[in-house]
Amino acid sequence: MSQNDMQEVEIKLHTPDLALVQRALEAAGADLKSPRVFERNLRYENAAGTLTAGGIVLRLRQDERAKLTYKSGASSEDGIFRRFEAEVVVSDFETMDIILRRLGYDVALIYEKYRTTWVLGDAEIVLDELPYGNFTEIEADAETIEQVVSELDLGRFRRMTGSYVEIFAELKWKLGLTMRDCSFEDFAGLDVDVGDLVG
Repeated sequence: MSQNDMQEVEIKLHTPDLALVQRALEAAGADLKSPRVFERNLRYENAAGTLTAGGIVLRLRQDERAKLTYKSGASSEDGIFRRFEAEVVVSDFETMDIILRRLGYDVALIYEKYRTTWVLGDAEIVLDELPYGNFTEIEADAETIEQVVSELDLGRFRRMTGSYVEIFAELKWKLGLTMRDCSFEDFAGLDVDVGDLVG
């Protein structure tokens, strides 16, 4: 795969009722690619803090597999994000974490979510449950994304303009939260309405 093929193009929609989205997917004939799975994500930063400042994501994810991801060069138009993304499966989550720390990267944030993955034609649709709300992401080329939004009748839902980490940072600022990580335990007992607070 060439670097030109390593492009992530996606849209993120705030969809509080994921059961509604799932019914729309089933009615459209979508295929369930991966049942609901828990994800634990570690975001890394260097001592100078230049990764985040430069729009670079270095992430280690554990779900059914361990994956190391690098992202950069984000741009957005009509709520559709484009950025370079390179991802590789690693055999051992803990050992990869040790390697990254030995290279001078420290964990700046841990965030959790549950994800269910569907496929409709050329599009991958994920239903994400985060500690602060539910979202639908559609990944494909821009034209296909808009077709899927229309086919699933998702146009009425809000297009989110930030990553999950950016949404979390904005929630922390607006609500005066002090926790470092975005875990379900950290949000236990908090009543957060993302639609009202983030934008």
